[in-house]
Amino acid sequence: MKVGVLTVPFSGQSLDETLKYLTHLGVHTVELGAGGYPGSAHANPDLLLHDEKALQQFKETIKKYNVTISALSCHGNPVHPNLEIAQGFHQAFEKTVLLAEKLSIDTVITFSGCPGGSKADQTPNWAVSAWPNDFQDILKYQWEEVLIPYWKKTAAFAASHGVKKIALEMHPGFAVYNPETMMKLRHAVGDIMGANFDPSHLFWQGIDPVLAIKEMGSAIHHFHAKDTQMFEENVKKNGVLDMKTYAYLKERAWVFRTVGYGHDMKVWKDMITMLRIVGYDGAISIEHEDSLMSIHEGLEKAVSFLQQLVINEQPGQAWWF
Repeated sequence: MKVGVLTVPFSGQSLDETLKYLTHLGVHTVELGAGGYPGSAHANPDLLLHDEKALQQFKETIKKYNVTISALSCHGNPVHPNLEIAQGFHQAFEKTVLLAEKLSIDTVITFSGCPGGSKADQTPNWAVSAWPNDFQDILKYQWEEVLIPYWKKTAAFAASHGVKKIALEMHPGFAVYNPETMMKLRHAVGDIMGANFDPSHLFWQGIDPVLAIKEMGSAIHHFHAKDTQMFEENVKKNGVLDMKTYAYLKERAWVFRTVGYGHDMKVWKDMITMLRIVGYDGAISIEHEDSLMSIHEGLEKAVSFLQQLVINEQPGQAWWF
């Protein structure tokens, strides 16, 4: 395992400046945004797929700092009911796949997306209640008519261009938001579909990430290191489905935090241990979204915290038995 960083918070500076800073911290694995919500400041397919000089300069910068790229990210909603929006995200995904092929990267990260509740809708409809029965009709339409057909076709495209892992971030608001929905789509489409396992989105849903890792096993394609702090008094008053913006920290039920500020070292050690048990040996990629810390402070604390925990070497033969 290696501690890595999603470089999107540094989109305002060059890739060279970003890698100089990160390698100084001891980080030698990065996840780069290539479109969609993360943007493409450090890995722009529109440039790198068509400008050989720019591509060569990009490769030389990566080599200069002796870093690897764990994945390209292009989170979006490619099944949005507004076809113009959906097409934009879909094209971003396809361009990211083509760039991954050119760079020999086998993992692309995105969201499953969330369709509308019917063909007439213009906005996504996240159905998470078993009753009234309208919601069951919505789920049937979304999964059988939109989601599974889309990902079967899109996964085939990705596979044909050398992508072995489509890592879906399990994120509320999208059709895949927990281990159960992730495995449902994986079983329907194939093993190319897996998770970008971000425990921060699971903590506030009441999911134990260690049990989820054990359950999902080889379906974990990539890992995001981000924490969540729960405010129990607010949870007890209003539950965890919190629509208030992050400007209302005192009133919210939960907030994203730098690793270690939501859950202690024991929780994170248990996650790292279970990742090793199920065979995951990839990046532990820090995603900084802590509204209480600056980018540099939050990131540096996360790097220091995780470098104590990651298991860098293979165990070898047990000499004691």
